[in-house]
Formats: sequence, structure tokens, C-alpha cells
Amino acid sequence: MANTRYDDTRAWYAISTYSEHEDKVADSIRQRTNTIEFADKIFDAMVPKEKQIEIKNGKRKIVDRKIFQGYVLVEMKLTDETWYIIRNTPGVTGFIGVDGKPTPVSEKEINKIKKRMGIDDPKYDINFSEGEIVNIIDGPFKGFDGSVSEIDKLKGKIKVMVSMFGRETPIELDALQVKKI
Repeated sequence: MANTRYDDTRAWYAISTYSEHEDKVADSIRQRTNTIEFADKIFDAMVPKEKQIEIKNGKRKIVDRKIFQGYVLVEMKLTDETWYIIRNTPGVTGFIGVDGKPTPVSEKEINKIKKRMGIDDPKYDINFSEGEIVNIIDGPFKGFDGSVSEIDKLKGKIKVMVSMFGRETPIELDALQVKKI
């Protein structure tokens, strides 16, 4: 890597890591930014995550889910020295780039990622599709089957058509109140 000339302006770079090592890698890089030697060369490391709602054992809970599995973003000035330090951090498998040269992530893309991370309202993970038959597992219609007629991902609601008294009746439910059959 010696004698390679990099543009040493401050930018964000994506690095790939071993799966499930993202947080450890980011922590290791952050520790290095605390040293005087690298304080003006490596500025930050982040594992992009967003809040999502999931159900475990019948309970609703908010979890942080990685947006990009196996990747960490590092804000740094790219030099031979910083490339070597990051590349040799345990758990790092390489930089993302073209022709072996790390490519900065655009500021527009970083802003999109930060905005996605900063959303306070958790995302609903709705994995149903319109027309799919589901079973209602909670609420006054528990035990009924119906077909999904509408999905509102922003509110986490779905409309299910349930056959009652010989006709189809739409029922609005929380997506967590139904399960696939």
C-alpha cells in the first residue's frame, strides 16, 4: 500500500466486516479516535441502525435493527496510514470501493442514512401482502380467519376482510394482531 496517494479530505467510507462484528469494529475504531495520534485523522464510526417494532413471546418490543448487515461507516481522512489502521482493525474485511481504492460515500447518501437512523417513530415490520389469508390472534375477533385487503405500513395497521353472517366485513387491526396461516 506504500506510495499510494489518497485524497486526504474528511469523508465517510464504508467498510465491510464479519457478520455480527459491526458494533465491535465501530467500538475499536472509536477507541482509536480517542488517541492523540489519530484524533485529527479518524473522526467517527457508526453502525447504521433503525428502530423497529417486533413481537416476541406475545409482547411488543422496540428493537434496533442494522440497516446494512456487515457494514460500518467511518468518517476519516484517507491516507496510507489511516487505510492501514482501519483495514487491520479486528473484524474488518475491507473497504468498499472501485478497483481496490476506497470510495467515499456521498454526503447525500450519508444524510439519507442519518435521517433514517434519526426517526423516533419505530418502523413497523409488516410482512403480509394483500389477498393473503391470515388468522386473528388478538382482540374481539380472535380465532377468525380473513384475507388482507389493505396495508398501512406507516401506522402498522392492516384491514382484514372477515366473513361474518354470510357477508365480508372489513376489520382494521394492528399488524401484530394477526399471523399467517
